[in-house]
Amino acid sequence: MSKETLSSYDVLNRFFDEGSFTETDAYLKSESGDAEAITGFGTVDGIPVFAFSQNVDACGGAMSKAQAKKITKLYNAALKVGAPIVGFYDSVGGRLEQKYELLSAYGDILRKAAKLSGVVPQIAVVLGNCVGTSALIAASADFIIMEKDAKLSVNTDGKKACSCCNTKNGTASFVCEGKEAAVDKAKALLAYFPTNNLEAAPAFESAPAYENPDKLPKVIADADSLLCVGAGYGDDVCTAFGRVDGNPVGFVVTQGGNITAEAAKKVAKHVRFCDAFSLPIITLVDAKDFESISDASTLVSAYADATAAKISVIKGTAVGAVYIALAGATSGADMVFALPEAIVSPIAPKAAAFILDPSIADAPFEEQDALIDSYIKTNLTAQKAAEDGYIDDIAEGGELREKIISALNMLSSKRVATLPKKHTTK
Repeated sequence: MSKETLSSYDVLNRFFDEGSFTETDAYLKSESGDAEAITGFGTVDGIPVFAFSQNVDACGGAMSKAQAKKITKLYNAALKVGAPIVGFYDSVGGRLEQKYELLSAYGDILRKAAKLSGVVPQIAVVLGNCVGTSALIAASADFIIMEKDAKLSVNTDGKKACSCCNTKNGTASFVCEGKEAAVDKAKALLAYFPTNNLEAAPAFESAPAYENPDKLPKVIADADSLLCVGAGYGDDVCTAFGRVDGNPVGFVVTQGGNITAEAAKKVAKHVRFCDAFSLPIITLVDAKDFESISDASTLVSAYADATAAKISVIKGTAVGAVYIALAGATSGADMVFALPEAIVSPIAPKAAAFILDPSIADAPFEEQDALIDSYIKTNLTAQKAAEDGYIDDIAEGGELREKIISALNMLSSKRVATLPKKHTTK
């Protein structure tokens, strides 16, 4: 475990703006004294937030009826007010002597967390041990931040509980070096979200793009605004939050090659969160194919259902199903841009060249590669796709950023009526 020591009050005082924290149910007692968690509310950079921190100084922070009562009341308040809720976890487990009452207490919190999903942002910060049913509660949050030496596992034996394991399986969104860094990461993350699903995300002052950007997201995003989510899982795709002209957005960046099953799940989760809180989604497309039909279908469903503003930029190669899912009609993209060198093809470009230009097969073998390359550069270009109406505009560099800013301003009042249904089945 980390040698860094922070009490529950230290955690909450660091998390909230100075002087803004107000404790709730401060006098509520557990069987052996003080309740095993501190709960309350305050502001984080001016944003109203509810938070709880398990109190390791009270029976090791073990879950109990009293702790559950405090936390469920906090969830109820967050629902009424429409404010984010952040939980700081560090506990030895549960008060087993409470038996079935403890199970009921766990169930109450899980039910409240499920009802709040998609209504207000939820963040779990694991600062120490979080095992058993407590891990289920933490995992119900939208994002999990883990201190490097913390443990998170539904198995009470602690197998595969380390931050490395939880990064590789996609459970942990962030891993931080030290408890203070984990608390600060939660504060930074909240700055990208609205307080609830009916409010607009907080706008910041307009800022210039990154100076000498080396990758396309930095061409588009405001300087120092990108925050990568889920690094270490499905890394053939990057998901991130950022700001464009001061306004928070979600980014999906494919890295070339195929989109793996893990990457498709990662993208679908990111798109669904952004859509729940009406954050515009900017998708940067460079991929050839999907490796998993099932997970590709989940990704397609996430994009098709999303009614938030959606902008796609083809930065490399967009082939067949990838184009359809991330930039074509299925994605529901409001605007599709492309870099001048982008390639759009219904199948793998080389195969398309052979099929659509039979003369290539008749040419000497040593000349075929040059003929294929010539065909691709002539017939599968962004320019050709734009001429056929499948790309709205072609741009690069600062011009691309300005066009995206203009599109985001135009789409800020986007309204879409959807068919009545309880939920999707994907």
